Amino acid sequence: MAVSTYSRPETTTVSTMTKRIQILVIEDNRLLRDGLAGLLDSQTEFKVVATAEGGSTALQRLQEHKPNVVLVDAALGRNRSQRLVESIKEAAPHARIIMMDVQPEEEDVIDFIKRGANGFIAKDAALEDFVHAIRQVANGGDVVPSALTGTLLSHIAKQASVLRNTPMMASVRMTKREQQITDLIGEGMSNKEIAQRLNIATYTVKSHVHNILEKLALHSRLQIAAHAHKKTPPKGDRRKFVR
Repeated sequence: MAVSTYSRPETTTVSTMTKRIQILVIEDNRLLRDGLAGLLDSQTEFKVVATAEGGSTALQRLQEHKPNVVLVDAALGRNRSQRLVESIKEAAPHARIIMMDVQPEEEDVIDFIKRGANGFIAKDAALEDFVHAIRQVANGGDVVPSALTGTLLSHIAKQASVLRNTPMMASVRMTKREQQITDLIGEGMSNKEIAQRLNIATYTVKSHVHNILEKLALHSRLQIAAHAHKKTPPKGDRRKFVR
């Protein structure tokens, strides 16, 4: 399966003091793959470390380059995109995933988010939209099409009722700080906004978010939000937070 590594032209220079977001592009259309890689790599804050058509070669590039963000074609066919997202999360749990599709449908967005995706963007979106989405996801946020925001929040509310009766969720012990951050994520706040609210460093928030994801066995902030929406303990609940 074809795979290529995209490198910035030698005539372009970027300060070595600037830490760029490392990106892997997985797209089966070569023209779109190379074109998108070129456009993103022209941004000084990004570095496209590799591109792949899909499959095992994509996972190989993932292991070789350890990108911060992975852009994945949502229409690779025969559920290959779904399986690939799961494989990426298993091989590189800290990698952030943005799905790309021509016209994102609500059920597809929800399905990919459940599998571990952190964002969704239309393939014909403007460059500035791609830049915003990548920056947001790399910084710990989740990005979904604005037209679907309402329906996704509705789905989160429904998912919350399921989580409420999950034994594993009920037995998880959270620290007071983790609980605060979970609640603020449920309010839709970004890591930066949470850091400002709690008067702590952004990297500290990221560390807590990672711990929350690990404890709850979740893959995205949207799933944390679902947990936040469901957790109103009954009056007789005597569980205490771990300090």
